[in-house]
Amino acid sequence: MSDHGKHPDFIVQQAMPFNGEPPAARLIEHEVTPLSLFFARNHAPFPTVEPGAYRLRAQGQVERPLSLSLDELYALPKVEIAATLQCAGNRRTDLIAHQPVPGEVPWQAQAIGNARWGGVRLGALLEAAGVRPGDAHVAFLGLDQVEKHGAPFGFGGSVPLAAALHGEVLLAYEMNGQPLTAAHGFPLRAVAPGRIGARSVKWLREITVQAAPSDNYYQAKAYRLFPPDVNAGNVDWPKGLMLDELSVNSAICTPAEGDRVPAGPLRLAGYAMAGGGRLVERVDASADGGTSWLQAELSPATRHAWRLWHAQIDLPTGNHELVVRAWDAAANTQPERVAPLWNFKGYMNNAWHRVRVRAT
Repeated sequence: MSDHGKHPDFIVQQAMPFNGEPPAARLIEHEVTPLSLFFARNHAPFPTVEPGAYRLRAQGQVERPLSLSLDELYALPKVEIAATLQCAGNRRTDLIAHQPVPGEVPWQAQAIGNARWGGVRLGALLEAAGVRPGDAHVAFLGLDQVEKHGAPFGFGGSVPLAAALHGEVLLAYEMNGQPLTAAHGFPLRAVAPGRIGARSVKWLREITVQAAPSDNYYQAKAYRLFPPDVNAGNVDWPKGLMLDELSVNSAICTPAEGDRVPAGPLRLAGYAMAGGGRLVERVDASADGGTSWLQAELSPATRHAWRLWHAQIDLPTGNHELVVRAWDAAANTQPERVAPLWNFKGYMNNAWHRVRVRAT
């Protein structure tokens, strides 16, 4: 294993802060992504946490503010969920190929992973604190220390209170049956399924029920979507769209871009994911750039988790553009071209995924 428990083939995009993704072919070897192959997205060094001194605070618009130790959290009813997390910058390299995206991590299509998370239902903790249902938000704040413009602060973000009370958000202390590692948020992290990975705040130190979404830099400013004519020189941050639910997306993980493959039958395989709790219902694959399609076989459907897919096609000798697109339960699908999706932060690319190969 490499540093932080990662596989030797893990692609390290940045050493500090630690950011990386697995090779595409290895990503889909498992329905549940092993820790060694789970992508890592961080904005600062990992904080050092003394388990005995740790406390989680629940505060804000609650009747009974809480301060809970790890032992007290462990004593609460435990639940487990399967959930896929995906970085908002996943598939950024496709956007970069269209037009540069300066200063951002050049994620390929592997800033995504599916895990079994164990912990406490956020809604249960909020009910214990005496929160009333309504039009409010639950803000998370981490123990890590990011520095922007000379000021240190913890990474943060929020989810709507309604999502928390409906049991969709977990305060997780286990990943795939094992305690969280430092790289993935030890001792406690939020898991907010169906939303961009930035909402699943790690090293959680406090949750605050409040009237408005988080004003943390990473929600109020960084993770926003802008049209293609906006750049770092003319951006008006408040006018950006605040990112939240993931778009339906899919990728080809094997074969890889530029591969030479034998002419004849060829197995394509990859993943598909939908946000907001919607299921992926169909995946289409094409061997001719999207002129004709066939339906792929899908792994079983689980709310909030990806579906792995595979399809077999016949390739004559020559160059081919392989394409995949997914459809979710609301009949949403992926746009054909990447150009209209380009934005200077490189977020939310869900255009058809294309891989060019040569059959010989």
